[in-house]
Amino acid sequence: MPSLEPMTLYTGDAVRLDAAHLPGDKGLCFVLAHGFTCSWRKPALRRIAGVLNHYGGVIGLDFRGHGRSGGLSTVGDREVLDVEAAVAAARRRGYERVAVAGFSMGGAVAVRHAALHGGVDCVASISAPARWYYRGTVPMRRVHWAIERRTGRLAVRLARRTRIAAEGWDPVPEAPYEVAGRIAPTPLLVVHGDADPFFPLEHAHQLYEAARDPRELWIEPSFGHAEAAAPPALIKKIGEWAAAAS
Repeated sequence: MPSLEPMTLYTGDAVRLDAAHLPGDKGLCFVLAHGFTCSWRKPALRRIAGVLNHYGGVIGLDFRGHGRSGGLSTVGDREVLDVEAAVAAARRRGYERVAVAGFSMGGAVAVRHAALHGGVDCVASISAPARWYYRGTVPMRRVHWAIERRTGRLAVRLARRTRIAAEGWDPVPEAPYEVAGRIAPTPLLVVHGDADPFFPLEHAHQLYEAARDPRELWIEPSFGHAEAAAPPALIKKIGEWAAAAS
């Protein structure tokens, strides 16, 4: 594997992001968008980057409010600017095509970025919510406690190094399914596991049905949630899809 290049990125609203680059074939670069409370430095993301590096370069970033990045997490809203900074960094390094692969919250951000900002060649949304404020599972009720309660935000800050903006959304950003139709003609891949404990399959179907062709929907048997549960074989399939689609 090529040596990891540490990077510091700056967003359009002047937030400093911690990131890293795995150089690869200049034909394609993957931007990895992690889930809530995760980080590009986590072993799961590093493993995913290693698999995708067989198909091109990889840029992993910590979203605002996560890990060593500055700012505060807006849980899917202004994070589109974080992805935009990583995409711009890939272009500066001479990559011809850029694919964004997002997991959970990062999958929602990937969809919203592709719809609102464009400038990417394909997008893969994995284990993502289609809409906001979902509380239908125990894990998601815990996530909302962490976001909405002062004690929850303190606990996540101490345990997971994630700093969440206390004021919440104003206005509420458009949900992923509300903007998914704007992604076309950029190819969209929606991936979801039938064993996801956070978001049931209805989220994948809602996102897919709101999008327009070219689009694909993969329902993966026994796959749980996001980067921690994603097996290498699935990441390999996503890498092959992006190499062919972008």
